[in-house]
Amino acid sequence: MHRAALQAFRTTCQTRVRSVAHGRPSLRGLLSSPGAASLHSSTAAAAAARRQQTAASLPLRSSMFFRRIPAALVSSIVVGYGAWYSYNGGASWNLTSATGARSLTSNAGQAPLGTTTGTASAALPTRTVLVVGADELRQGTIVGEEPISKVTGDGRRIVEMLSPEQATEKLRKSEESFTVNRGRGVTRYDLVQLSSNDPIEDDHAEKIVEVKASSADAQNNDWMFWGVFDGHSGWTTSATLRESLISYVARELNDTYKTTSGGLPTADAIDLAIKTGFTQLDNEIVHKSVEKVFKASSKAVAAELLQPAMSGSCALLSFYDTQSQLLRVAVTGDSRAVLGRRSESGKWTATALSEDQTGGNPSEAARLRREHPGEDNVVRNGRVLGGLEPSRAFGDAVYKWSRETTLKLKQGFFARSQSPLLKTPPYVTAEPVVTTTKISPENGDFLVLATDGLWEMLTNDEVVGLVGRWIESEARTGSSSGSSLESAWAKVFGASNKALPVEQSKESSGGGDGQRVPIRMQQWGNDPAAKGRFLVKDKNVATHLVRNALGGSNDEQVRALLTLPAPFSRRYRDDLTVQVIFFGNGPKTGEVAVNHEATANNGAPKPKL
Repeated sequence: MHRAALQAFRTTCQTRVRSVAHGRPSLRGLLSSPGAASLHSSTAAAAAARRQQTAASLPLRSSMFFRRIPAALVSSIVVGYGAWYSYNGGASWNLTSATGARSLTSNAGQAPLGTTTGTASAALPTRTVLVVGADELRQGTIVGEEPISKVTGDGRRIVEMLSPEQATEKLRKSEESFTVNRGRGVTRYDLVQLSSNDPIEDDHAEKIVEVKASSADAQNNDWMFWGVFDGHSGWTTSATLRESLISYVARELNDTYKTTSGGLPTADAIDLAIKTGFTQLDNEIVHKSVEKVFKASSKAVAAELLQPAMSGSCALLSFYDTQSQLLRVAVTGDSRAVLGRRSESGKWTATALSEDQTGGNPSEAARLRREHPGEDNVVRNGRVLGGLEPSRAFGDAVYKWSRETTLKLKQGFFARSQSPLLKTPPYVTAEPVVTTTKISPENGDFLVLATDGLWEMLTNDEVVGLVGRWIESEARTGSSSGSSLESAWAKVFGASNKALPVEQSKESSGGGDGQRVPIRMQQWGNDPAAKGRFLVKDKNVATHLVRNALGGSNDEQVRALLTLPAPFSRRYRDDLTVQVIFFGNGPKTGEVAVNHEATANNGAPKPKL
């Protein structure tokens, strides 16, 4: 699986940033991709031109698949979950083979899937298979040596179960880990992606921007960005966010810092800069693209430029200023950020730094009803106009375009009608909600950013406890990659083989503070036996979280969920993108190095960081 589009975490040491105003930072050379514009400008017109240039830069790619934008508009239908609970390992299917004819029968009373005659050969191997139907997932056994990928007459599909080794290989295929030796409050970050859609609709981005001090005796500081982007109805919107969102936000922050007199910008000014970066990029995606299409009057241009507008994406972006040690988290949609921090008891506490923005969130539903008075169906069944679950998102232009724009596009380029419920657009906004948290690097705080595929399976407390258990395991084994974290982990209390080292918060059962209850807990409740279902097996902590989200110590369930091919897998799990950032004061060599034991070998050389 080609991963050329995954961005490396890079510094801007080669392009030093010079100050143009005493005591305040100014950024230059933020973008490292071809066609990127300088951050420094003296006029608003030049800034607008640079934004347009950025939006029209390199062709978009999904983060796990290298592919150009096709010549026709394509949208995918997201299949809702409903069969997670139906996994059943009780059935055992047996295949008998003689003269090439086959049958698959059940020893649990199911009807045979085929017919044959003859006796089975004792020399043939027995393998585990999955029988996948529209609303069922069953495990079985099959005898024979030939490749297994069958479709039955009633539409069920039979696929061979991944071995434990193959499952681990698939889990780790996209994992990356970096040691951040800049001595400025961050020591390491890990990430992983696991696709369910084909191609994956999630994406992510990371960047360090070095801010040059204005005087010789002052110390440079870093602006550090991490982002996860949960696409829907296609991958092109999330790919656009990977390419541009950090750049848009950093430019607005740069302008805010430059134009502030008498010290640093206020908290409200910084928040506004972040929100402006979000909304300006969405305006480029949704509205400026339409202007270009009408001007070009070409269906080919429309097919290319409007894809990020027609699909959609949530966005979760964190911004850490190493000078102030303030972490800002901006959320548009239902991805989630959770902070892990050790309490006086030695256990970890979980603090949500974002709120899930969906039609099912009472505060978001109330906001929509205030903005669209008299429209009873503005939120229906927990969805905007009964259709879109996130109440804030990039793209999703059908919820933002006016009726006149939609009609003009329909007449000139393609046929797609708006919902009859749409009366006063826009209904969906890309403006984020921003939270600010003071970080304590000396205490080993950590941050988990993940798309909703993780939070549908694990609670905030479980995620933080799992990271805490992973830290304990790494400290005990003396991992070479953890040297920069040893000072932060040295005080962690002794290991526990069962209970997670986390204090239970008020929302430990999920659903608190506007956040949804994980599907697992909706169906099974807070299982007291769950303590034994978690394990530590991976050197990459993001991979560790994904493994435990899929089933942990229940190896058969993990293998089954990883075996499912697209599009069947979408009924049981979502795309997953997870980032974990460890705060701490490590070595100050200035480099960002690949942590090889927690990074997959994908057959391609890693970029020099």
